Amino acid sequence: MILPKAANLTVYPDAVELAAVVAQRIAALIAQSIAARGVCRIALAGGSTPHRCYEQLSSLPVDWPRVQIYFGDERCLPVGAAGRNDEMARRSLLQRVELPAANVHAVAAELGAVRAAADYAARLKAALPLDIVLLGMGEDGHTASLFPGNPALQSEDAAVAVFDAPKPPPERVSLSLATLNAARHKLFLVAGAGKREALARIAQGEALPAAQITAAEWHLDQDAIPAKPI
Repeated sequence: MILPKAANLTVYPDAVELAAVVAQRIAALIAQSIAARGVCRIALAGGSTPHRCYEQLSSLPVDWPRVQIYFGDERCLPVGAAGRNDEMARRSLLQRVELPAANVHAVAAELGAVRAAADYAARLKAALPLDIVLLGMGEDGHTASLFPGNPALQSEDAAVAVFDAPKPPPERVSLSLATLNAARHKLFLVAGAGKREALARIAQGEALPAAQITAAEWHLDQDAIPAKPI
């Protein structure tokens, strides 16, 4: 299978091995960024596959005080809500490592999408380009909170307000395509049979949101590969 704009594509036997190997890859990229610039600025993704990866990453040797944590997107829910991406990251990774609280740059999504996006865009100015962006992909081909046909795809602001998301909650904040594409390293983590159709559509050249991320590493498990050769 060939994804037109991918830098490379790696397939793993299952989601467990995917998470373990990509955790090692992330740790190596963090070390490279710190060696080159003295800091690593990384945007985390939500979802079950990144969750497993963060658990693996938490046990690896990383110079956490030199890591600055951002988020690729956030749901407009109260602080501490189980559905927030920062809460998932806190439980699976951030509370398990020696990371200063000031190094975590959460989206103030509890303020509503418009205010939170403007606030995050302002806070991102000194951090761009990000060193690493981690990404998942939904069954409809969305990535971060950039959904097919949503007006947020057209914005070139650093962070964008998202309304009318097709899955709850409908109001979100996302890094823009421009911010995601400007990152030095972009890694997709995609697992499960539910992703086959979207991957097949991307392989056939359809410009789904995930397909608009250029030069990314795609890490897939075997279940995600479309049944028919592409």
